[in-house]
Amino acid sequence: MDVSMLSVLFLSIMPFSELRGAIPIALYLGFSPVESYIISVAGNILPVPFLLVFLDYLVRIATKVDLLARLYGKIVSRVERRKEIVEKYGYLGLTLFVAIPLPVTGAWTGTLLAFLLQLNRLKALLFISAGVCIAGIVVLLASLGIIKLL
Repeated sequence: MDVSMLSVLFLSIMPFSELRGAIPIALYLGFSPVESYIISVAGNILPVPFLLVFLDYLVRIATKVDLLARLYGKIVSRVERRKEIVEKYGYLGLTLFVAIPLPVTGAWTGTLLAFLLQLNRLKALLFISAGVCIAGIVVLLASLGIIKLL
């Protein structure tokens, strides 16, 4: 694995860039559209199973530190304002939520939403992964200029 591939993978794993940052950078670095998609989607899905398993434990630890507890509270309040689609449509809503490549949507937020709504972890993983795949297509097409987003 070379440095540019690791950079794309790292960007796709990070909660603030995810696919929206990784795919355009991958294309800029010279990866083909298929390579850009595969690396970015794989990286974006990579933290989801770990988060689904360990998020409860991480939250318990983080909320013992005042600064982290306040930060977590702000994140939760933002996520809860966007949970209607998942509550209304269930797991399909989770996929739709993750598939929309906008700020405060994506794999990380979808995982937190699944955690907060106490959804089945395996089903959540599958539906979040489907959302990531769809979002990857949307971001790729937008990055290639095939479709226009906002």
